[in-house]
Amino acid sequence: MPPLLTISDIGVNLGDRWLLRHVDISISAGDRLTLVGRNGAGKSTLMKLIAGQSEADEGSVWIAPGAHVAYLPQNPKFKSSMTLASYVMEGMSMEQDVAAHSQLLHKAEAMLSRMGMDPSRMTDGLSGGERRRASLARALVTEPQVLLLDEPTNHLDLPTIEWLEGLLKERSGALVLISHDRAFMRSLGTGIIWIDQGKVRTRPGSFDQFEEWSDGILTEEAVRLRKLDKRIAEETRWSHQGISARRKRNQGRLRELGEMRKLRAREGGIASRQMSISTGSAEGGGQVVLETRNLTVQVPGQETELVRHFNAIIKRTDRLGIVGPNGIGKSSLVRVLLGKQEPSAGYVKAGFGMLPAYFDQNRALLNPEASPWTVLCPDGGEMVEVDGKPRHVTSYLRDFLFDEYKMTQRVATLSGGEQNRLMLAQIFAQPHNFLVLDEPTNDLDIETIDLLQEVIANYDGTVLIVSHDRDFLDRTVTATLAFEEEGKIVPHAGGYSDYLARRKEQTAKTHVKKKAKAKIERTKQPRTDRLSYKQNYLLQTLPGQIEQLEKDINDAQEKLADMNFFSADPDT
Repeated sequence: MPPLLTISDIGVNLGDRWLLRHVDISISAGDRLTLVGRNGAGKSTLMKLIAGQSEADEGSVWIAPGAHVAYLPQNPKFKSSMTLASYVMEGMSMEQDVAAHSQLLHKAEAMLSRMGMDPSRMTDGLSGGERRRASLARALVTEPQVLLLDEPTNHLDLPTIEWLEGLLKERSGALVLISHDRAFMRSLGTGIIWIDQGKVRTRPGSFDQFEEWSDGILTEEAVRLRKLDKRIAEETRWSHQGISARRKRNQGRLRELGEMRKLRAREGGIASRQMSISTGSAEGGGQVVLETRNLTVQVPGQETELVRHFNAIIKRTDRLGIVGPNGIGKSSLVRVLLGKQEPSAGYVKAGFGMLPAYFDQNRALLNPEASPWTVLCPDGGEMVEVDGKPRHVTSYLRDFLFDEYKMTQRVATLSGGEQNRLMLAQIFAQPHNFLVLDEPTNDLDIETIDLLQEVIANYDGTVLIVSHDRDFLDRTVTATLAFEEEGKIVPHAGGYSDYLARRKEQTAKTHVKKKAKAKIERTKQPRTDRLSYKQNYLLQTLPGQIEQLEKDINDAQEKLADMNFFSADPDT
C-alpha cells in the first residue's frame, strides 16, 4: 500500500540533549502500530509531531493529499458549559450550509450513542471514563485515514475496552497506538515502533514478539558498550603516557577519544538506568484491616444506590481487585472504606493500626505548582524517610527515574507517567500497611508496570486495586470484588480472567434455565384450533373494510395529483 504519512529524519532537541534523532517512519493503510518505550522516552512527543500539534527541530512530516489525521491526546482538554454533541463536532470541519451542519450533528450524536453517552449532556462534571469516551467519539467521528490514540484505555471499563478492540479491528485506515494495556496491544498490533535512548526502531509483527526482539537488541547494545568502554580505557591510558610520548601523540587519535567519550555519555544517561521501587515493610497492625456491615452508598443528593448491603472482612495480606463498569461506584466505595466519604447506611470499622496509602487516579494529592522535590519534602529540607531510614531526596527520586532537571520542575509540566511515578514515590515514602491503588497503571510504561507487579507480589501488607487492566489484575490479585446489577458486589476467587470465565459459565446456566422454564410454560398453555366468535366476525368484515380504505386512498391520490387543488382549497 502507498504510504499515507511519512516521517523523514525527524529530530527533537530539548536544549541539553536530543530527545529524538534521525527518525524515519512510513505509515500505510491497514497498519496498526504499537508505539512503546519508557515514560519520558518521547512517545507522546512523536505522536504530536505526526498529528501536526508540534514542530520538530529538524526533518519533515509528509501527509498524503486528502488524508485526514485524528488525534486522541493523553489528557484531552474540555471547555465548560457545552454539550457533548458540540464538543464532538468541534473536531469536524464545520460547514456553513444548514443541511451539512445537520448531517454533522447527526453523525456526532450517533457516535456518542455508540459510546453509551447522552449527546445533550454538558461537559461539566464528567468522570475520567466519560471524558475518555467523549474524546474517542470526537476522534472517530471524522473517519480519519490515520488515527492516533495516546492511552485510549485510560479510565475505560472492561466492556468498553473490549468493544473498542472490535471497532478498531474493523477499520481500514492506519492506527498508531500508545498503551500500557498488554492485552489490548496483543489484540490489535500488527507492527511495533520502539523508542529507546533517542533511537526509533520498527518491525512488523504482533506485540507478543516485542520482548524477545527488544531483549536481543539490548543484549547486543550491552556487548557493544562493553567493547567501547574497553577501547576508551585503552586510549585513556595511552593519552596519559610520559612527556616524550605526549610530544609525539596523534591529535586525530585524541579527537577520536573525545568523540567516543561523548557517545558513551549519550548512551549511558537517564534512559539506560533501571527503575527501582520498594514499598518497604508493612507497618504493624491487626489481622483484620477492615470490616463492613450492611454498607450502603448512594449518589449524593439522589436515591440511586451504588452499593447495597455490602458485608466483607478484609484481612492482612489479602490482595483484592475491584472491577465494574465506569460510574458504577468503584471509587466511591474506596473513599467510603478509607473514611473519606460517609456511607448512606451501615458502617465501616477500621482494624487496629490500619495505615492506608492511597493512590488516587485523579492525582488530587499532587500540587501542580509544586516540584517533585517539594512534594516529597513539603516542610523543606532535603531528606525523606523511606522504610524508617533517611534518604536524600535526589537519590530517592533517581530510583523513580527522575533526572536532576526534572526534580525542580513544576508538577504540571511533567508527563502523565512521570506524575504517576511521583505519586508512587510519595505514597511509598509514607508509613503504611494497606495499599489502595485506584487505576495505578494509567500512563505508566510497561517496564514500570512489570516492576510494580513484582513489588505488590512481595509486599507483606494488604492490597486493594481498582483497575481495568486485565493483564495487571491477573498478575496481582487473588480475589475479585465484582460490581453487578442494583448495587450488588459479588466476591470471586482469582483474577479478572477467573471472574470472566465464571461469569460466562453462570450466564450460560441462566440461559439454559430460562429456556427450560419457557418450554415448560408453553406446554402448560391450552391449545385451541377453533376461531373465537370475535375472530370469525373480523374475518368476515375486515376484507370489506380493506377494500373501502383502498378506494379512499385512490380518491385522495387523484385529488392530490391535481395541480390546482392547493390553490382552490388550501385548508383541505
